[in-house]
Amino acid sequence: MLKIAMLQINAQVGDIAANLQSIRKSVLQAQQQGADIAICPELALIGYPPEDLLWRSSLNRRINKALEELATIAPDMAVLVGYPKQAGGGLLTRVAESSGSEPPKVLFNTVGVFYQGRCLLEYHKQALPNYQIFDEKRYFEPGTQAVVWSFKGCRFGLTICEDIWVDQPLNQLKAQGVDAIINLSASPFHLGKVEERQALLQRQAKRLGCPIIYVNRVGAQDELVFDGSSQAVDAQGQVQARAAFIEAQVCMVHLDAMHRVISGSQADVPDLDAQAYGVLVQGLRDYVEKNGFKECLLGLSGGIDSALTLAIAVDALGADRVTALMMPFRYTSIESVQYAADQAGVMGVKLWNASIESAYEVLMASLPKFCEQYRCTSAGDIAQQNLQARIRGVMLMSVSNLIGALVLTTSNKSELAVGYSTLYGDMAGGFDVLKDVSKTLVYRLANHRNKISLVIPKAVIDRSPTAELAPGQQ
Repeated sequence: MLKIAMLQINAQVGDIAANLQSIRKSVLQAQQQGADIAICPELALIGYPPEDLLWRSSLNRRINKALEELATIAPDMAVLVGYPKQAGGGLLTRVAESSGSEPPKVLFNTVGVFYQGRCLLEYHKQALPNYQIFDEKRYFEPGTQAVVWSFKGCRFGLTICEDIWVDQPLNQLKAQGVDAIINLSASPFHLGKVEERQALLQRQAKRLGCPIIYVNRVGAQDELVFDGSSQAVDAQGQVQARAAFIEAQVCMVHLDAMHRVISGSQADVPDLDAQAYGVLVQGLRDYVEKNGFKECLLGLSGGIDSALTLAIAVDALGADRVTALMMPFRYTSIESVQYAADQAGVMGVKLWNASIESAYEVLMASLPKFCEQYRCTSAGDIAQQNLQARIRGVMLMSVSNLIGALVLTTSNKSELAVGYSTLYGDMAGGFDVLKDVSKTLVYRLANHRNKISLVIPKAVIDRSPTAELAPGQQ
């Protein structure tokens, strides 16, 4: 029997030393559980996506130094790890400063197999994605050769992420008669991706007639969140082991003497709303932590978007690292003020109250004389409404500068899509938690969070949405 550890690691782009320590910790944990093989995610040593950091002249030296250390962590256990591999032999070429031309492609996206203190072999990723958020053809050369690694009587075919989504690399391995496929991935999340990925692995396993062991990274990098969900699928397409959703962990898989997946732990798959809420929390947490922010700040209006944003922020960082600012105006209802205070109280966050009334009057009176003929004629005038939103944006950014907090924008995807938001107003901030969340999903997530514990006042969910920038506005 072979014991294989799937290592779900939260890597940070560019921090090779910290990533090596994360790998070390997971490898040693796998060793304690008796693993014969430990598998890290794609590009685990540098983090994904590394983008133009790959063109740093010092990269090759730093990667090689880290790999030398990695080879000594657990020499009696095979460790598979992903990293960028220099292909040319010289120093990596810097970006041309004057010509604007793209530097030569000198790298492979590589997995190395380390055992007994040395690198046994390397495989270079063949299928380089170049769509949506992926631009790997900008940085990497595609590999051309299938690689089969024999270990303790089992022939493993090595693949990296996109290789499993297309048939050619797998067909090469099938022709060589492999017993199992190993796939190192850095596959970002979108709604439905967990189910889509599982269906793909099941289909490919049945087509190839052999198990697939798929290892994905966790954590967030800027706007991308990686959900983990590593799994082992047998030759019949049955999931025999599954790692946790968005959690860093070591998940064990066992292969019997016939090289079939025979056992492993099975984590539950959350429903779609739980998945979405979980990745929003993880995305915010990692953005704050990896970029060195100490706390967050947001405008709490008594509406559902800011209420959901506050809940996510507290779940991500803790109440002591979140500050809410209520900025009422003459059109702000008593209910909105109360709902904001109720939620802040339940969640234990600091709530500051600062009216924008005086700032609004001063700015309206300060408009240049040549604007006299265009003065606002009614409370519904768009200039008057946008001025309110912009004052609030200025208030938030000023408090941000005073206390050093990251401002969270509260606009959702539906508002941004149709333009129902104010430039330099409610769009101001450093991180938009709900950027990819439609208004209908906002309601679903608010209800989902309240099932865990009631933190968003029910009246906030039930009331008609309103910006409260004009009387009776809905």
